[in-house]
Amino acid sequence: MNIVLDVCKYSRNYFQSVNSAINSIGSIELNNLSQMVLEVINSKRKIIIAGNGGSSAIASHVSVDFTKAAKVRAINFNESDLITCFANDYGYENWIAMALRAYADAGDLVILISSSGQSQNIISAANTAVEMGLNLVTLSGFNSENPLRRLGAINLWVNSDSYNVVEMAHHVWLLAVVEVIAEIQR
Repeated sequence: MNIVLDVCKYSRNYFQSVNSAINSIGSIELNNLSQMVLEVINSKRKIIIAGNGGSSAIASHVSVDFTKAAKVRAINFNESDLITCFANDYGYENWIAMALRAYADAGDLVILISSSGQSQNIISAANTAVEMGLNLVTLSGFNSENPLRRLGAINLWVNSDSYNVVEMAHHVWLLAVVEVIAEIQR
């Protein structure tokens, strides 16, 4: 019985943490991101989303939802042959940057997700996106001074050091934008 009570207490605290994280950004940031997505649609460009681990799974889910529900061309770089080829030839820290060079076109929107904001392959990709003049949005968490957070036109940050809380907030924020764009498209 005590274990059940502890799980219930933990779950309540966890959901409060996730809720606080989700609500930690204002509607202005999500509105700005939605406007960037609308610009991509109007200019007939695409969204490229990338991350590592859980953030990579978020990138996969969100890119499919952007394409299907919001009718925006969106891709992610989760194909094992692409990852292993580019990581083998250019180093793991450069594989996403090189994939951007291969797949990105002027006017594309790049969304890079890193819970810590310190993943070298994501930072290299962000620097490449900036160098290429691409529109860049970053999502990170943990330390407010993480290097990724300084690189995007929009930088969505979660004030938490819990991977699950950070990833849940990132996922919900991006899916909220999908929903807004899908509603506009109806």
